[in-house]
Amino acid sequence: MKVPVLVTGGAGYIGSHAVLALKDAGWPVAVIDNLTTGFKFAIPEGVPLYEGDIEDAALLARIFAEQGTQAIMHFAGSIIVPESVENPLKYYHNNTAKSRALIEAAVTAGVKHFIFSSTAATYGIPEVSPVTEDSPKVPINPYGMSKLMTETMLADTARAHPLNYCALRYFNVAGADPQARTGQSTAGATHLIKVAVEAALGKRSHVSVFGTDYATPDGTGVRDYIHVSDLAAAHVLALEGLIGQPERSLTMNCGYGKGFSVLEVLDAVDRVTNLKIERQMGPRRAGDPDSLISDNQRIKATVPWVPKYADLDTIVNHALAWERKLSEIRPEG
Repeated sequence: MKVPVLVTGGAGYIGSHAVLALKDAGWPVAVIDNLTTGFKFAIPEGVPLYEGDIEDAALLARIFAEQGTQAIMHFAGSIIVPESVENPLKYYHNNTAKSRALIEAAVTAGVKHFIFSSTAATYGIPEVSPVTEDSPKVPINPYGMSKLMTETMLADTARAHPLNYCALRYFNVAGADPQARTGQSTAGATHLIKVAVEAALGKRSHVSVFGTDYATPDGTGVRDYIHVSDLAAAHVLALEGLIGQPERSLTMNCGYGKGFSVLEVLDAVDRVTNLKIERQMGPRRAGDPDSLISDNQRIKATVPWVPKYADLDTIVNHALAWERKLSEIRPEG
């Protein structure tokens, strides 16, 4: 049963891919976004956009009534880890307090299903990798803690009200829609693959490599990169799972269960573009683990998720195609 879905932050990177996945599969979908980091051009034609904030209870009530909303996919929030350390109250406001307001509005309106965009940052620096969902949750920055607090609010709310939820803990999201309909569009983004393709296209002079002395095969940090369209597909499957078993809530890792080092990623960009990106080696950043790889057995056992784009060169190719298209959309760079 395809119920009407409201996507918060649907004009942003991951949210816009979720909107495409829902629309492509025939779900009724609407978007709320305050457009501080999102872009109107990322929203497909025919999808209603409500420009506003998720802590605006009156606006949410109107959207729920107009759209008949029965499910929420919640992507709205702030995501830059160093900024969260410098400005923690911004993150506890945007990611935690506003999520609380959204959850309250959902309960008031009788919305039954809630998909939450969480993060592997809830694990902090795990002692063991791959990381399972039952690994200790010890965030080392306000970003991770703000997300974990929202997970806790959802769990408590689901016990008290007729609402079930799924918290999806992302690892390193990368790539872009294979048809180049949307992608990572934020200026000054810090995602490695985004930075690397910008450098390949001359938008940056180099790529900084933070730390070359990690306990990894080549000394650089290893991460689990997941294609954003595979991630979006996981959200749709998770929603189907919530609707099919309304008494059940879920928490699942989203990753491929394998990792690539920083240097392996840069080699892939060189390979795909037939160029050589300048690399500048620097010291480690505080709090970066040697390796962060998902154990994805739970999601594979719970929903019929079969990744389509679990190939590093494919991820880079799609990111590169979007970056070129973005240059046409915003020629001023």
